[in-house]
Amino acid sequence: MKAASLLAARAARTHRKAWAAVFAALVLTSALLGTFALAVASAGLGHARVERYAAADLVVAGDQHTRYTTKPWGSEPETATAGLTERVRVPERALDVVRAVPGVRNAVADRVFPVGAGGRAATGRPWEAARLAPYALRAGHPPRHDREIVVGGGHAPGSRVLLRVGDAEAAYRVVGTAHGPRSAVYFTAAEARRLAPGTGTVDAVGVVARPGVRTADVHDRVRAALERAGLRGADRRAEGDAARLRVLTGNGRGAAEHLAAAPARAGLLELLGAVAGSVVLVALLVVSSTVAQALRQRAHELGLLRAVGATPRQLRGAVGREVGRVAVAAGLLGAVLAVPAYAGLRALLAARDALPPGLELPTPVWLLALPLGTAGVTLLIARLAALFACARTAKARPAEALREPEPGTARRVTGLVLLGVGVTSAGTAALQHGQAAAAAASAAALALVIGCALLGPWIARGALCVLGGPLRRAGGPGGHLAAANCSATAGRLGAAITPVVLVTAFMGVQLSAGATLTHAAGAQLRDAVRADLVVRADGGLPAGALDRLRAAPGVRAATEVVHSTVVVARSEAGSPRLDRLPVLGVTAPGPLRTLDPAVTEGALARLRPGTVAISRERARDLDAGVGSPVSLRLGDGTAVRPRVIAVYERGLGLGDFLLPRDELVRHMSGGGPGERRVLVAAERPGVPAAVRSAVPGARLSQGAGAVRDAVRVAPADQALADVVTGAVVAATGGFTALSVLSTLALIGVGRQPELALLRRVGAGRAQLRRMLRLEAGAVALTGLAVGTAVALVPLTAFTLTSAGTLPRLPLLQAALVVALTSATVCAGTLLPARGALRGRYPRA
Repeated sequence: MKAASLLAARAARTHRKAWAAVFAALVLTSALLGTFALAVASAGLGHARVERYAAADLVVAGDQHTRYTTKPWGSEPETATAGLTERVRVPERALDVVRAVPGVRNAVADRVFPVGAGGRAATGRPWEAARLAPYALRAGHPPRHDREIVVGGGHAPGSRVLLRVGDAEAAYRVVGTAHGPRSAVYFTAAEARRLAPGTGTVDAVGVVARPGVRTADVHDRVRAALERAGLRGADRRAEGDAARLRVLTGNGRGAAEHLAAAPARAGLLELLGAVAGSVVLVALLVVSSTVAQALRQRAHELGLLRAVGATPRQLRGAVGREVGRVAVAAGLLGAVLAVPAYAGLRALLAARDALPPGLELPTPVWLLALPLGTAGVTLLIARLAALFACARTAKARPAEALREPEPGTARRVTGLVLLGVGVTSAGTAALQHGQAAAAAASAAALALVIGCALLGPWIARGALCVLGGPLRRAGGPGGHLAAANCSATAGRLGAAITPVVLVTAFMGVQLSAGATLTHAAGAQLRDAVRADLVVRADGGLPAGALDRLRAAPGVRAATEVVHSTVVVARSEAGSPRLDRLPVLGVTAPGPLRTLDPAVTEGALARLRPGTVAISRERARDLDAGVGSPVSLRLGDGTAVRPRVIAVYERGLGLGDFLLPRDELVRHMSGGGPGERRVLVAAERPGVPAAVRSAVPGARLSQGAGAVRDAVRVAPADQALADVVTGAVVAATGGFTALSVLSTLALIGVGRQPELALLRRVGAGRAQLRRMLRLEAGAVALTGLAVGTAVALVPLTAFTLTSAGTLPRLPLLQAALVVALTSATVCAGTLLPARGALRGRYPRA
């Protein structure tokens, strides 16, 4: 034990430069894993912010989740859950049930609906519900009559304001102003009941307990009373998808007001889980390759220790302690850096306004200790990498320990098998679609990268066969030296190429996949839009406005569009899966004059309630065709089985489903969106004057860009996913770029005696610099070529099946990847050699 400690201490002092590169890689590994752990833990603790119901002890609301259960062959039943983005309403009878529960002091019905007020969007509620916040009066008095309102701001008591709710307009007198949101408009309970959609239902019931009664006791009583009454949320749920009413307490109360928060949190956790494998894999590859290269530079030293009598246990102990000393300090420093890195990610989310309204991602003080756990994981990875790296030398007999190891047949066979697995997985991705294609493509990329890492020496020899001649002809003496060095040290060259392949393949796959799908969706949307302008109206269109628009001179067609979501239940490899998809609702007749989804089967003119148009990819996924029913769950969980009347091509641009607008609106929060959009196709350029007179007070936007923005179909949490994905790609790409620098720096440190010897036998500094530049060029060119091939195989399969196009990468991003990789390779090759090339004469 003492001998191992002594060897470790002296080796750490002797090889400070080599361990500096390992230290840097371990610091970034610990920081990356720590930041990722903080993000996952904070998302796991996330909840909707409690605002409107802060003064309520309990909130009775509908179940905002839908479930799907299947029984995979040979296992127990499994259940998948997905959040609903539209409100699941509560039967009004629940109000009387809750009021009769012992311990309940008061129960208040809340109704929320969109209102148009003087050209701006507002939110309508009954004044009684303001007490649940509580929002008190600042001036004036509560509304006592149907035409009296209290506002959050913008109008003084005594003024009159014209409000639009649904398709009706009416004048109201402001009798007071209240604290809270400035966009709030409070009505009497009777008027709010008349204006709000959903006859016989409320949005939520706020419950205030009597003084001295425990909230937990009231919660149990209210829940039991609702169960005895047999009250449910949605009218028609799918089989096995119960719609029980929820009784919310604490932070859970916020879920009743911020409906998008829970689905966004679930989507964030799913996204982080999807990239977790890639992040951990990259960390494993970088740390193991860096530690292995640091020990490979000392292979002769370790062999000499075995030759002079060091036992395998002493050798493993010395290497383990040596790596452990570096890893402990690096892991702790990385854990400290993870905290500001996560703070930077949160600042980026805030700057991009990426978090949905109401979503809280708490970071309690105890959570900041989580990176210490990832520091321990970093230490474990480093120790295991060191044990594997020195395994051959420790097991070899003393007489054989000094012999230079050659890559064995097992390594070559394993690498070839992995390449075959990668190509096979890519072929599987070409035959699949959706999430299955993405999973198969990811598996293909992983197998190909690991296979190339194992086949590094043979890839280097193959590259030398191609580049050896040009190096000798174009480089002069320096070129001959470069070719000779590459030929003699194929293992070293393969170790240098491997991280370049990793960074090129990773960045290529991550950047190109998103860019290809985005470009294809944008192209389909441009081709689909036929309208010339968009008419927008807060709170809804006036009665008959759509018919007046269609009849206005100079207007060819007008189509109202609304955005919502549907949930599709399906089985994937026997396991249940729920896909929440954004959809468009359009009015008929005449949608083809404003939107052209490129119908291939059926006719979109037959779109009526009870029917649906479906994209070709989704039809293939669901095995559906014209005339067949499709099982869908609307945004509030209601199960429907519309009949397919058309199949269209432009699913990336317009979404996978086109539904009748009237059918969607009945199941949307507040009876529809606060802002209505109407696409208008004009007979000639310009805005017909009749359009302005048909919808007084509406806003008109011209241009293809405005129309595309009104139609564009995207998930509500798309901005959050874009920011998180971009941050993960940037951090992991920079991390892999550092692995290139670290590996090449380690190789450069080990080559200093070789460079000094070349100088002693007559090689000039200029010749050696040219040799190093040519070697760096050969490494960069080979790594970029192999990495591009590795990325193209799964990318081509994925993009062909998902977008119907070849992979695409913007020129600027491609140039950035090439420039970053080339600069990193040059720096890692040339900078460590400066000491050996300094001065007119070589150092002794």
